[in-house]
Amino acid sequence: MEKRMTVKVVKSPQAKGYGDAGASHTKRALKGFTAVSGAPSEDIDANNMTLRQRGRMLYMASPVAAAAINTNRTKIIGSGLRMKCAVNNEILGLPEDEVARWQRNTEAEWKMWAERRSNCDALGVNNFYELEQLAVKSWLMSGDAFVLLKRAESTPLNPYTLRLHIIEADRVSTPFCERTAKLNQTEGKTADGNKIYDGVEINGSGRVVAYHVCNVYPYQATADKWKWQRIEVEGQKTGLPNILQLMDAERPDQYRGVTYLAPVIELLLQLRRYIESSQVAALVQSYLTAWITTASDPTDFPLNEVGAGDVDGIPSDQPDSVSDSEYEYEMGPGQINHLKKGENIELSNPNIPTASFESFVNSIIKMAGAAMEVPYEVLIKSFNKSYSAAKGALEEAWEMIKMRRSWFVNDFCQPVYEVWLAEAVATGRIKAPGFWDNPLIRAAWCGARWDGPAQTHLDPVKEAKANELVV
Repeated sequence: MEKRMTVKVVKSPQAKGYGDAGASHTKRALKGFTAVSGAPSEDIDANNMTLRQRGRMLYMASPVAAAAINTNRTKIIGSGLRMKCAVNNEILGLPEDEVARWQRNTEAEWKMWAERRSNCDALGVNNFYELEQLAVKSWLMSGDAFVLLKRAESTPLNPYTLRLHIIEADRVSTPFCERTAKLNQTEGKTADGNKIYDGVEINGSGRVVAYHVCNVYPYQATADKWKWQRIEVEGQKTGLPNILQLMDAERPDQYRGVTYLAPVIELLLQLRRYIESSQVAALVQSYLTAWITTASDPTDFPLNEVGAGDVDGIPSDQPDSVSDSEYEYEMGPGQINHLKKGENIELSNPNIPTASFESFVNSIIKMAGAAMEVPYEVLIKSFNKSYSAAKGALEEAWEMIKMRRSWFVNDFCQPVYEVWLAEAVATGRIKAPGFWDNPLIRAAWCGARWDGPAQTHLDPVKEAKANELVV
């Protein structure tokens, strides 16, 4: 019996799903879009040194960058997040008057410690509320910030030994042997095999167990020998934190934070350059400068022809020339420059984009603000479009502020309060039965809320009436 053979024709695979969309390698617009992402330690840690320096420089040189970070600082912290005791009496089961008395006493003790800079700051520079402001600003500017919980001798005016020392992100780094490797070495290992990622030591299961703090900054001009101190995350006997890290994680397995300005570094840098160029162009165009060519000795200048001269009849105390070089000519209001024989001057005509300048700058600021979750109106402090637009911008900003405030309370305020309360109970200044016996009871005693600036209201009366209608 004759067998028939069937041949199956296999067609070349066609682009399907994302292969015909964002993952296409054939579309002209995407051919050159090569994106390769590695581990967070490769993508983040290897570039974090550069990001920190650029973010910090933009804060110092870009008004928009400074506005974004300072607005966050002011809205999140304001004059300070104030602690109010909120013990869980459902767990404690105490009489209400006894709980109220305990909370008033504890708040008074905390206030005594927190409001004196010599009591709470290891450097003696800021009180607790100012440390909150500094911590938020450092966190956003550098990507993360660290808080060492130190101990010092108690004094007649301060019975507590707890002191806080905020460490800038640059000082937490991976120890190295060769001085030349300090700026690019981010990974390392300890003697017992733990890995170190940019100063963060993790054990075999990936849990953070310690931080390595250097005594100097990477670019600091100093003759001091580089030394690192290993700070364990928690005390082995007490379980209390020795160091806190403030960080906004964007990827799993990420151990170091990225500056808040990272997504808009290029945008803000170019905006700064554009604004400066436009400013210089406008300034140059406003100058009235004359150039005189002469065949005689160029040093024989007529009297009062060079320099700004007198202003309103008052002799000017400014120098006639900023530079003494014979190869530099200057422009200024009413400036007259003499050229040498055979020299000629040609100036370009600076065009000032007066019509498009404001709209272009505002468009860039809106894009940057969207990336940083700060609406344009809040970032620029301009609420002149309409009531509904301004109210919408404030509400959008408030959602971001609430989220970041919650992070900050969880990472800084509450841990510090719990360490302080443990010392207060241990020394007998505050009585908390069962504090050391049961973790659940201890958590109930440690309950607190942190009150800060409220949401900004454009028209409190109108919004109060609207709330009444909703209720």
